[in-house]
Amino acid sequence: MAVQVVVAAVLGLLVGSFLNVVVHRVPRGESVVRPPSRCPDCGQEIRARHNVPVLGWLVLRGRCAACGRRISVRYPLVELGTAVLFTLLALRFGLPDLPAFLYFGAIGIALALIDLDCRRLPDAIVLPSYPVLAALLTASAWWRDDWWSLARAGIGGAALFAFYLVLALVHPAGMGFGDVKLAGLLGGVLGYLSWTALLLGAFGGFLLGAVAGVVVLAAGKGGRKTALPFGPFMIAGALLAIFFADPLGQAYLRLTGLA
Repeated sequence: MAVQVVVAAVLGLLVGSFLNVVVHRVPRGESVVRPPSRCPDCGQEIRARHNVPVLGWLVLRGRCAACGRRISVRYPLVELGTAVLFTLLALRFGLPDLPAFLYFGAIGIALALIDLDCRRLPDAIVLPSYPVLAALLTASAWWRDDWWSLARAGIGGAALFAFYLVLALVHPAGMGFGDVKLAGLLGGVLGYLSWTALLLGAFGGFLLGAVAGVVVLAAGKGGRKTALPFGPFMIAGALLAIFFADPLGQAYLRLTGLA
């Protein structure tokens, strides 16, 4: 377990560095492979030693080595955040489930940041994630000989997709089709875990969104018609379900005397 956690943390730093590129380039329709990372101000290519996650930013004191312009603190925070999430997932899951949830965590971070920046959930990330997660969850189910979990993932993905589709059709101003497509992914991942995770994750996003709306109103940063990107709340609700559905479900059973 200790080795798994350390490997996940290091992998999280590396993946977080790549996610910074994804978040910057995918909304612009640019390749995430070429050209190499460059300073957004002067265009100078970033040297390999300065591209080490977190440490590179610290060594440069948050400034470009070529032009001296400030480099946003968000870059190392994304790298650290991804490492923390990967570490928590490695503590939560073992093989063979871990790869699927690490992948989900990575795209979740990328999609949440892009939605916050651009109010978009790019198909270039969401749609390929369907076959990738399907393959990873199928491999996990095969390894554990647990085909019911895989069937539940399919049911959960279809159900949450349909639920969000109805919401988007009934109230298109409040729900985009990007949210609908993301909902299918969330339903599949959460359904694979349990019905409890599916329900908690499905409604957790709405609860978190409502709380954020109240905070925005209370802080005077917007009104009742202020639109907030919903993708980050959907992803946060799903992550909460991944980590807390089991203990909450057990607490509910004990409370009702069913345990």
